[in-house]
Amino acid sequence: MSGGYDLNLFTSPPDCNFLCSVCHGVLKRPVRLPCSHIFCKKCILQWLARQNTCPCCRKEVKRKKMVHVNKLRKTIGRLEVKCKNAEAGCLVTCPLAHRKGHQDACPFEQMTCPNEGCTVRVPRGALAEHRQHCQQGGEQRCVLGLAERAHRNCHHELRNTWSARQERSGNLVLSLLRHVRRVHRTTNLIRRQLAQLGNFLGAAQDEAETILEGSVVTEV
Repeated sequence: MSGGYDLNLFTSPPDCNFLCSVCHGVLKRPVRLPCSHIFCKKCILQWLARQNTCPCCRKEVKRKKMVHVNKLRKTIGRLEVKCKNAEAGCLVTCPLAHRKGHQDACPFEQMTCPNEGCTVRVPRGALAEHRQHCQQGGEQRCVLGLAERAHRNCHHELRNTWSARQERSGNLVLSLLRHVRRVHRTTNLIRRQLAQLGNFLGAAQDEAETILEGSVVTEV
């Protein structure tokens, strides 16, 4: 199998210096030999398993002398590529280094239905709708063994769990209400203080205007 990236994966033809001489794909995990020739790591290891010479210059190669070319790897990682689901309709392009991250969230990625007994594969974006109508979705099987079932009352445990959750929800609502009341009281207090401040400023302004008018009359 080819060790490099398929040329059709890229949005534009990659530079010829980024190509592996063995697989003719874009270098994946590039390594440099002592003779300065660079290949995909997988390609050169498969080659050296058959013969210990460089595929280009035929010089003898020792595996210990191979060096990972991380700078070149990062440069290739910035090349723009298409989504692997492009033929299915995905139009997203991204740097090669981010392709896996997009694939993990791509709505066109084919997913297997998680319901036990269902083998249907649908795009990730349609999985939720499929599960709503999945014929296997309503089947719930007990995972306990026969010995465990004899000593456990699942209905009783579920009822206790539900009651505990209801109690926690009630406490949370009460706490939220108390917080809302505190905020309401604080808001009313601020409004009263602002009203008092407004009255004080209004009175001060009236007094200042009265003093100013008296001064003008005196001068006249």
